[in-house]
Amino acid sequence: MIRIKNLSVSYDKNIVLKDLTVDFNQQQIHGIVGLNGAGKTTLLRAIYGLKNIDSGEILIPDIGSKKPIAFLETVNYFYPKITGFEYLKLINSGNEKDIELYNSLFDLPLNKLIEHYSTGMRKKLAFMGVLSLKRPIILLDEPFNGIDLDSYETMKRIIVELRERDKLILITSHILESLTSICDCIHVLNNKIISKTYFRNEFNQMESDLFKNKDFNIKEVLNKL
Repeated sequence: MIRIKNLSVSYDKNIVLKDLTVDFNQQQIHGIVGLNGAGKTTLLRAIYGLKNIDSGEILIPDIGSKKPIAFLETVNYFYPKITGFEYLKLINSGNEKDIELYNSLFDLPLNKLIEHYSTGMRKKLAFMGVLSLKRPIILLDEPFNGIDLDSYETMKRIIVELRERDKLILITSHILESLTSICDCIHVLNNKIISKTYFRNEFNQMESDLFKNKDFNIKEVLNKL
């Protein structure tokens, strides 16, 4: 479990998260939704340790000296003049058998330089790198951006399988349907806190709550044109 208590995070004078409290349970897929700028990425970066916090606590299970978290960022950095194969060898300490198995799912041209990869290919490569770390907690920030339909389905099925293997998974996405199809619960990040958590049997109500005025506003504007 990750337990967050009264977390506050800011950039200079801009407060992004304030007194946020939430629990993320093991062996569950947790979705995090919110408007652009709500703080979804900031929350994941704070959990991973890439962003300093102003106050509060982030309590993460102690499994010894090994870092328990793997983090897939929205935009991934790759060293120049490196192939996909070299990148994965660097990430997973050279286990070539694992690389072959992971790539059997995504069929990437691992012998080519990453600089020649498309956006979707880079996303899949970074996802493979996260998988190869075999960490108990996995943070995925917009993992489905830029990938094709087949890879999207593959990634979703992998994520569900990881949950069955006792992983704790946090996912942010701008596409609500990508979360409702796999998540056990979805947390709404609004006004600097988790304002509400919906469980699977409440997802229909969540969509109604989030978009209850949207149809009316669209019709009102279009009627005036």
